[in-house]
Amino acid sequence: MQSVTDEIALNLDEHGVYRVGGTRVTLDSIVKAFQRGATPEEIVQDYSSLSLQDVYQAIGYYLKHSAELANYFDTRKRQEAEMLSSNSEQWSPKGLRDRLHSRAAANSRFYPGQLGQT
Repeated sequence: MQSVTDEIALNLDEHGVYRVGGTRVTLDSIVKAFQRGATPEEIVQDYSSLSLQDVYQAIGYYLKHSAELANYFDTRKRQEAEMLSSNSEQWSPKGLRDRLHSRAAANSRFYPGQLGQT
């Protein structure tokens, strides 16, 4: 019996993050969508830079190597939590309305008569 080997379009970047299909889309994003019940076709609709083949291969790789990838996903989850907590003030919706009005007022100097119009 002859065995067939196919290359998976999965690259580990300089930050230790798996990217799919030569894009910036992470393996984490694909797996999270898949775990939420998204089909590969739906995932491709959400990430138009990916091909259907790349998504199927990434999901297949994840399913076949989930035990080996467990530490990777734990590390990524921890990094995400750290990033969110360290930037929570910057990303807080508190004061968002004031910041947007301030930005709109600053832009109105360049585009007079536009502030307050819908």
